[in-house]
Amino acid sequence: MSEENTEQNRQGKTTDDLVIAKRQWERVRSRLRAELGEATFNSWFRHLEILKATATSITIQVPTKFIGSWIETNYLKRILGHWKKENDAISKINVSIQPAMHQPATQPETISRVVTDSRSSQPVQNTQVNHLPSEERGQDDVGAPLEPRYTFDNFVVGKSNEMAHAAARRITDGNPSYYKLHNPLFLYGGVGLGKTHLMHAIAWEIRRNDPSRRVIYTSAEKFMYQFIRALRYKDMMSFKQQFREVDVLMVDDIQFIAGKESTQEEFFHTFNALIDGNHQVIISADRSPSDLEGIEERIRSRLGWGLVADIHPTDYELRLGILQSKAETLMRNHKDAVVPEQVMEFLAQRVATNIRELEGALNRVVAFASFSGRPITLEMAKEILRDLLRASERRISIDQIQRKVADYYNVRMGDMLSARRSRAVARPRQIAMYLSKQLTTRSLPEIGRKFGGRDHTTVIHAVRKVESLRESDPSIEEDVDLLLRSLEA
Repeated sequence: MSEENTEQNRQGKTTDDLVIAKRQWERVRSRLRAELGEATFNSWFRHLEILKATATSITIQVPTKFIGSWIETNYLKRILGHWKKENDAISKINVSIQPAMHQPATQPETISRVVTDSRSSQPVQNTQVNHLPSEERGQDDVGAPLEPRYTFDNFVVGKSNEMAHAAARRITDGNPSYYKLHNPLFLYGGVGLGKTHLMHAIAWEIRRNDPSRRVIYTSAEKFMYQFIRALRYKDMMSFKQQFREVDVLMVDDIQFIAGKESTQEEFFHTFNALIDGNHQVIISADRSPSDLEGIEERIRSRLGWGLVADIHPTDYELRLGILQSKAETLMRNHKDAVVPEQVMEFLAQRVATNIRELEGALNRVVAFASFSGRPITLEMAKEILRDLLRASERRISIDQIQRKVADYYNVRMGDMLSARRSRAVARPRQIAMYLSKQLTTRSLPEIGRKFGGRDHTTVIHAVRKVESLRESDPSIEEDVDLLLRSLEA
């Protein structure tokens, strides 16, 4: 037989194998659809096609590397099992990543995707994948925009935030040993203390150091919105690709997915996929991982895996430093608005709640001076900010709560803060901790520190104990109600 006839026979045999394989694939797909359900099938198998077939192997074509990896990890052995029911001679399934024709190709990256029957020792075949640049994956639509002002250069460091700042800096220095050791990075603290500023600064610095790294910064609310949208339009595959094919995922205010079970389930799997792939995850919240109520235990446990950094309330020195830095910027834009040191010292002393209110107060004073043409003085600042100053004076402090409870139960303040555990002291202390949680914005660690340097778990126990006693003991319920009304008045 001539070589030409041999080649024609070989081509004909290959064509026959492919036709047979496609028929078998339709039956395998039907079994998978019945077994996995319509939603899962549409997410992962709708775009799969047969690319090549031989007497002993099948090559399945998938459109992206992400789908290929997911199929390989979760479904390839199941596909092989179903296929052997159609044709017992099939001992190997290959996955070839072949981008759809409408997707522009970049430099190909060679990867290997294969599962073999245990009776076969065939070598692994190489396939190729094309990575789309981040703009074409629509990551700008997925993430939230970054604030240009929130950089490391504009972040004022003090004792209350130095650990969080140092951790954020190290994440961006390009040393993989560090971020693998401290992954995820979890930043937490009260409202307006600089968590979001640090998150944005990290994103800007990573992009500046290595523009090729794919970074998504988003809020927990936007993550939830994207997830619900993907469910609505039956497009979970794209959602998973967008969030799991990044180098750095940053999620702000994770406490907002509390109680959202389906969103937490998806976040859990996204988190695991990124950590397992050695991709950086950075999370922020208003409290520590162990204190996130309404968040599943398995998620809280994983959030505490890496480095947890607390941002404490600002002290006077840090507030003054922030005002001085902010004033320099404002005076460059409003050349006639000179902020006297006396005014900044006054604001640093009186506006002690959070940095946003502090900066907002300075903005109001400078803006009024600019509009009115009046020089900035202490009297003018007091006049413009009288509503803010009154509200600040009305805020309840932990010290006030401690004094009120100590007076009510006729115990000494020193005993409230001591290590004494007698019932006469422990119960008022627990009630004071409970009221501090209810009436202030302080975090649990901050409350614990105010009660003689106690751990946040002691505060959690106190809060739960008082909640339980209010339901079971009418006298405790009456005491707590009287204290609440007295403090709020």
